[in-house]
Amino acid sequence: MEKGILEKTGKPLEHWIELVLKSKIDKHKEIIEFLKSKHNLSYGYANFIALKAKKSDAGSIADDDLLSGQYKGKENLMPIYAQLISKISKLGDDITITPKKDSVSIIRKKQFALIKPATKTRIDLGLKIKDKPIAGRLENSGPFGSMCSHRVQIASPNEVDSEVQRWLKEAYDGAQ
Repeated sequence: MEKGILEKTGKPLEHWIELVLKSKIDKHKEIIEFLKSKHNLSYGYANFIALKAKKSDAGSIADDDLLSGQYKGKENLMPIYAQLISKISKLGDDITITPKKDSVSIIRKKQFALIKPATKTRIDLGLKIKDKPIAGRLENSGPFGSMCSHRVQIASPNEVDSEVQRWLKEAYDGAQ
């Protein structure tokens, strides 16, 4: 996004953040409207700049702090998370692991998986696997909506078994 802003406008992200800060506009939605109406930016770029200016994007918070926040009161799920990350990391060296406020995106060229502590006893693993039938543990995407095509509910590290690893590989292969 940052590179795109520079290419589209000829001005770096820092310019736009400074412009927003000087405007004294505080509300996220109002910043977006300001950038769209006064500077002809698309919603996507305006939203990105607003998040950066307010330091409310995931990139402005340390990854460890984001993970701590996700698993606060759900620390018992961390071994499941660690097991998933261990298996995912072995798929290739072109994977980006991006913690967000309530989940962790797993990206190759496109997002192919999402890890979310769903309850105090379960992690939901979202997968993006094109044309894969829903069957057994491989459920419809549920709360992930269009971000993922499928969901697997995982309640223990042992459930990150060969079947889940196959699905992760399939999702990874489809994200190139």
